[in-house]
Amino acid sequence: MRTDSVLRYEAMEALTHVLGEVDAERFISMIKRDTFDYTEWRRGLWRDMTIDEVYTEAATHFKGAYQNETGA
Repeated sequence: MRTDSVLRYEAMEALTHVLGEVDAERFISMIKRDTFDYTEWRRGLWRDMTIDEVYTEAATHFKGAYQNETGA
Protein backbone atom coordinates (compact mmCIF):
# COMPACT_ATOMS: atom_id res chain seq x y z
CA MET A 1 0.00 0.00 0.00
CA ARG A 2 1.30 3.43 -0.95
CA THR A 3 1.80 6.21 1.56
CA ASP A 4 -0.42 9.28 1.22
CA SER A 5 2.52 11.29 -0.11
CA VAL A 6 3.33 8.74 -2.79
CA LEU A 7 -0.32 8.43 -3.76
CA ARG A 8 -0.68 12.22 -4.12
CA TYR A 9 2.49 12.42 -6.19
CA GLU A 10 1.52 9.55 -8.51
CA ALA A 11 -2.03 10.87 -8.92
CA MET A 12 -0.75 14.32 -9.91
CA GLU A 13 1.71 12.71 -12.32
CA ALA A 14 -1.12 10.73 -13.91
CA LEU A 15 -3.43 13.74 -14.13
CA THR A 16 -0.69 15.92 -15.57
CA HIS A 17 0.26 13.24 -18.10
CA VAL A 18 -3.31 12.89 -19.37
CA LEU A 19 -4.67 16.42 -18.92
CA GLY A 20 -1.59 18.64 -18.97
CA GLU A 21 -0.59 20.93 -16.11
CA VAL A 22 -3.27 23.57 -16.54
CA ASP A 23 -6.24 21.22 -16.87
CA ALA A 24 -4.94 19.01 -14.05
CA GLU A 25 -4.91 22.05 -11.76
CA ARG A 26 -8.37 23.07 -13.01
CA PHE A 27 -9.64 19.56 -12.23
CA ILE A 28 -8.21 19.63 -8.69
CA SER A 29 -9.76 23.07 -8.08
CA MET A 30 -13.10 21.87 -9.42
CA ILE A 31 -13.09 18.82 -7.14
CA LYS A 32 -12.20 20.91 -4.09
CA ARG A 33 -14.84 23.53 -4.89
CA ASP A 34 -17.74 21.16 -5.61
CA THR A 35 -19.46 18.75 -3.28
CA PHE A 36 -18.42 15.99 -5.66
CA ASP A 37 -19.09 12.46 -4.37
CA TYR A 38 -16.84 10.12 -6.33
CA THR A 39 -18.48 6.99 -4.92
CA GLU A 40 -21.97 8.11 -5.93
CA TRP A 41 -20.73 9.18 -9.38
CA ARG A 42 -18.97 5.85 -9.84
CA ARG A 43 -22.12 3.85 -9.03
CA GLY A 44 -23.95 5.23 -12.05
CA LEU A 45 -21.00 5.39 -14.43
CA TRP A 46 -21.72 2.22 -16.40
CA ARG A 47 -25.29 1.63 -15.26
CA ASP A 48 -26.68 1.31 -18.81
CA MET A 49 -23.92 -1.00 -20.09
CA THR A 50 -23.50 -4.76 -19.91
CA ILE A 51 -20.26 -6.23 -18.63
CA ASP A 52 -19.41 -7.25 -22.20
CA GLU A 53 -19.87 -3.66 -23.40
CA VAL A 54 -17.67 -2.32 -20.59
CA TYR A 55 -15.02 -4.92 -21.41
CA THR A 56 -15.09 -4.09 -25.14
CA GLU A 57 -14.80 -0.36 -24.47
CA ALA A 58 -11.92 -0.89 -22.02
CA ALA A 59 -10.10 -3.24 -24.40
CA THR A 60 -10.48 -0.78 -27.27
CA HIS A 61 -9.20 2.08 -25.10
CA PHE A 62 -6.26 0.01 -23.84
CA LYS A 63 -5.33 -1.08 -27.35
CA GLY A 64 -5.43 2.52 -28.60
CA ALA A 65 -3.39 3.78 -25.64
CA TYR A 66 -0.82 1.01 -26.14
CA GLN A 67 -0.50 1.80 -29.84
CA ASN A 68 -0.03 5.51 -29.07
CA GLU A 69 2.73 4.75 -26.58
CA THR A 70 4.60 2.26 -28.76
CA GLY A 71 3.86 3.74 -32.14
CA ALA A 72 2.66 0.30 -33.24
